[in-house]
Amino acid sequence: MTGQYTKICSLSDLREGEVRSFSANGREIVLAIQDGAVYALDNLCTHDGGDLGDGELKNGHVECPRHGAWFDIKTGAAIRMPAVEGIQTYEVKIENGEVFVALAE
Repeated sequence: MTGQYTKICSLSDLREGEVRSFSANGREIVLAIQDGAVYALDNLCTHDGGDLGDGELKNGHVECPRHGAWFDIKTGAAIRMPAVEGIQTYEVKIENGEVFVALAE
């Protein structure tokens, strides 16, 4: 489900290969840039509530800093234990150098 697009940050606030957390419309999300594309996901690991904004981005997945669970940045799927439940992903658009995310209603 797509919600209204909300401005999160400027594209210049993000760096290739890094994950950064943001708060918007009562949600905690992370943004990641991989191969020039920006991805948005929920911030908390489904295994133990780890802050994915403190995790690492590697080969298309973000790694939870607590126990090493991996989540696919495109789909949100849990791809390495101990997490078995995926996380929400969000549509992203870039306009005039600003990053907007469609937060679910």
